[in-house]
Amino acid sequence: MSPETLPILILLGSFLFMVMLRFPIAYAIALASVLCLVSRGTSLVAVSQQMVKGISSFSLMAVPFFITMGCLMGQGGISDKLINLANALVGWMRGGMAMVNIVASYFFGGISGSAAADTASIGAIMIPMMVEQGYDADFSTAVTITSSCEGLLVPPSHNMVIYATTAGGISVGSLFLAGYLPGALLAVSLMVGSYIISVRRNYPKGDPFSMKVLLKELSVSIWALAAVLIVVVGVVGGVFTATESAAIAVFYSLFVSVFIYKELTWKGVWDVIGECVHILSIVLILIATSSIFGYCLTLLKVPELAATAITNVSSNPIVIAILLNVILLILGCIMDMAPIILITTPILLPIAQSIGIDPIQFGIILVLNCGIGLLTPPVGAVLFIGSAVSKVPMEKVVKATLPFYLCMIVTLMLITFIPGISLWMPNFFAN
Repeated sequence: MSPETLPILILLGSFLFMVMLRFPIAYAIALASVLCLVSRGTSLVAVSQQMVKGISSFSLMAVPFFITMGCLMGQGGISDKLINLANALVGWMRGGMAMVNIVASYFFGGISGSAAADTASIGAIMIPMMVEQGYDADFSTAVTITSSCEGLLVPPSHNMVIYATTAGGISVGSLFLAGYLPGALLAVSLMVGSYIISVRRNYPKGDPFSMKVLLKELSVSIWALAAVLIVVVGVVGGVFTATESAAIAVFYSLFVSVFIYKELTWKGVWDVIGECVHILSIVLILIATSSIFGYCLTLLKVPELAATAITNVSSNPIVIAILLNVILLILGCIMDMAPIILITTPILLPIAQSIGIDPIQFGIILVLNCGIGLLTPPVGAVLFIGSAVSKVPMEKVVKATLPFYLCMIVTLMLITFIPGISLWMPNFFAN
């Protein structure tokens, strides 16, 4: 047994044990890291040093701004307007309300960047509306929770910023551009699945398509959609850094919510800020503690050991790519999104690069895997939120979601093995 075997067992074993006991994930990460360092006789001064180092990043300053922007727009009456725009676009199809749900999630995800926020806001409106029009409640919930994952891919996603910071040297602007086509592909895949089910169950169509109505709804929604343009165009065009564009987007979101749509009062603004502080405290604690965990992994050379173990299974790049996805999907069943990104990126990114997967492409693969994890028991946060919003038992929601899991896996495989889906837009704008 090598000198590092026992610390590795202590690090990973204690972490998994605490996860199974339902410890808060940040505390599980921190305690496992402390136990590992104690077993090696390393000074615990490293704990505080690594925690400070983990959150002392200029790029991470964008995360609080993106979360604040999403909260402001989410509470500012944006959901209704995006649903009306989506209805004007695709509501005329068979199973039109399911299509509206999926397209509205694509729009709203580009503003909130959060699957949980999407499910809570869009779901609270769409699920009762769909049930009233004759859709099954479990189907309506399944459509809502799966389509919410589009927002993880469509910029501005704060999870992309976390990945870029963890991976190091990756352009946030390129990651933002890389998410558009995979997000659209996921939406199309879910729409195909919804259409097949809608035809079989004879779900209703909406009103016939009207260009006049579409232009009217677009004129109302353009204020909300412009927030995304500020961020993406600013970052990609080199006008702003990701942090600067996020800060500008916060002020813009505040202006639109309070003065244009007038659905958010100044008292409501303070409530939103309080909600943001709560979310941010969780995210930043996770980033700080995950930095210690990453330090321990590097110290014990776990990335190299993991790479050797995976390549010993097979040297075939296709097999290795599938193994990476399987590992991430399994982790998604027991961990939340941010910890997976923070912990696995230093381990799995070098392996992905060794088989020719671009770091930007791997970021999209990682985020989509984590998104699927948000929908899978026992830890799937979005699954629980969807069940709570619709008041449908989680078991029924999971059963109704099975066909949509297949749609998401197909999308994941396409993104994994066709690099152009993720890389075409970054390469196009780089030239």
